[in-house]
Amino acid sequence: MHIDDLRALAPLWLSKTEEVRQDKSHWSTNITGDIYGMGWISEMYGYSFGAAEVVGLRHKINDDIMIYPGYTPRIGTEPLILHYGLPFKVGNWSFSKLEHHEDGIVYDCNRLFPPPPFPREVEVMESDPNVKRALYLSIECINTLNEGLLLHHTSVGCPKPQWSKYLSFLKSKRFSELTKPKYWNSLKVENKLTVQHVALSKSRHPKTHTLFSTECSSYFDWQTVGLMHSFRVSGQPGNITRLLSCTDEELKNYKGRDLAPTHYVPSMNRHPLTGDWYPAINKPAAVLHWINHVQTDAEFIVILDADMIMRGPITPWEYGAKLGHPVSTPYDYLIGCDNILAKIHTRNPSACEKVGGVIIMHIDDLRRFAMLWLHKSEEVRADKDHYATNITGDIYASGWISEMYGYSFAAAELNLRHIIKSDILIYPGYVPLPGVNYKVFHYGLRFGVGDWSFDKADWRNADIVNTCWAKFPEPPDPSAITKGDQNARERDLLSIECGKALNKALYLHHKRRNCPRLSTTIGSISKKIEEVLTSNKSERVTQRSSTTTIGRNVEHMDVTRQQAVERATDTVSRVHGSKRLARSSKMWIFAVWAISVVVFLLVISMFFSDRRRSASRSRASRSQKAHNLTMKQTV
Repeated sequence: MHIDDLRALAPLWLSKTEEVRQDKSHWSTNITGDIYGMGWISEMYGYSFGAAEVVGLRHKINDDIMIYPGYTPRIGTEPLILHYGLPFKVGNWSFSKLEHHEDGIVYDCNRLFPPPPFPREVEVMESDPNVKRALYLSIECINTLNEGLLLHHTSVGCPKPQWSKYLSFLKSKRFSELTKPKYWNSLKVENKLTVQHVALSKSRHPKTHTLFSTECSSYFDWQTVGLMHSFRVSGQPGNITRLLSCTDEELKNYKGRDLAPTHYVPSMNRHPLTGDWYPAINKPAAVLHWINHVQTDAEFIVILDADMIMRGPITPWEYGAKLGHPVSTPYDYLIGCDNILAKIHTRNPSACEKVGGVIIMHIDDLRRFAMLWLHKSEEVRADKDHYATNITGDIYASGWISEMYGYSFAAAELNLRHIIKSDILIYPGYVPLPGVNYKVFHYGLRFGVGDWSFDKADWRNADIVNTCWAKFPEPPDPSAITKGDQNARERDLLSIECGKALNKALYLHHKRRNCPRLSTTIGSISKKIEEVLTSNKSERVTQRSSTTTIGRNVEHMDVTRQQAVERATDTVSRVHGSKRLARSSKMWIFAVWAISVVVFLLVISMFFSDRRRSASRSRASRSQKAHNLTMKQTV
């Protein structure tokens, strides 16, 4: 079923099932066909009635896809599914799943269902070839179940079972022949299709699946939040998977498991054989791991980087991707495709193409390509003699773009010829081509508008995802952009759009995480400080010097309060560029409260110190007067 049909059908399927199940007055066998008359097949009627409600949903019915063991197949049909929902038998042997309703056979080492007759026994039971085929299907069904149990028991550590004639048969060539995969007779199906069905199938687009590679770090987490939000609003068809490369230790403490649908991959940051530290190799390694461990029905795979924002759908049919011809974007700085580097690392240097960033590739090409991508990346990375900028184009001459060359050289080895599109991706800060509606922002380089700028490297150690309401400095308002140079204006508007998209994604993320409202947090800080100040008022007494001192300190506390509130409203501020951000809003609240208490205690201490000094001076004065009076009297 097409996903759009299923979205329309699913709620009706449930509601109609509930409706039929409640209709007990019509449970009888002569109305429902249910031999038990208990409403047991209400769900099946729910499906049929729900489908009847969906406008335009008409099934193509094929009765040669599935068969119940015990039924005789039509001549010339090869069912793809055996549905053992009913009892069936072969000679004196029989099987019914209801007899095993409470059976713990899965957990009993090496216990199997009673074995059916062997094929040679079936051979003499029946002369009709088609009926004989039905018997073979019945024993194939139970033998496959028993084979599954054997494999399961082995996987959970059961001891090796004792040899038996039946176990020997399950491992035989004869059994393999009987149970070999069956394939759909597409030619026969095509002959049954009407012109209407053919036209409909041609109009449907192939399935796509999007991949992007990340690591277990706060740096990649905020990029994931940005990309995932843009994916949801872009209209991109199909699903998306984050390929998350982590060590076991990193994964234990990782907080971002809920950020995206994820396929976990062993980290290749430190190469397990060479010890080379090169995190970029995680990308081809993760794609290869996904290909080898995940079953997908997608025909085309879209591969993106984490530091991208999608502005619209990226589809194979729009850009003409097909088998043998992936689509990608130009990376003109890969000059190694034109010099000795390509001649060293590929047998087909003339097929080397300077591409990367966005990739749209047929799944069959990717299955052949993924291993070579990883291998060529390792090969180029190991070739330190050719790291030079004039050979690779790498401005750091450090082999950092080895993975990109690994992609181009691997594609050249397989003679994959790219359809190169310059209207898919743009780096913010670059002047756009006139009239082009780019589908992807790649914010891999610093960009800015006026005094505002953004560089992802400045936020490498910032835990923005787990800090409530953290965000990046807001870009200027688009209305502030001057209407002078049109190219510069278009460039700046795109830069602002990218910055705002990242902050919007972070805002919605914090909202989903149920972060407390920022105004409430600031209000509670102000209230606490106000309470401290109010409680201090009763301690302010008459002496001028003390009053002046207290007044100065209260003014200092007012300034401290204002600064504290301002700090609380500043969700994240950069400290010397790329240093760590404030840890959390809770830490700010605690710090402000603690400062308020300390200041209050200082004020009180100074006040009582002044009183003690005044009292001491007063007592000293009285004592002196008394002494003088005594002396006078004595004289």
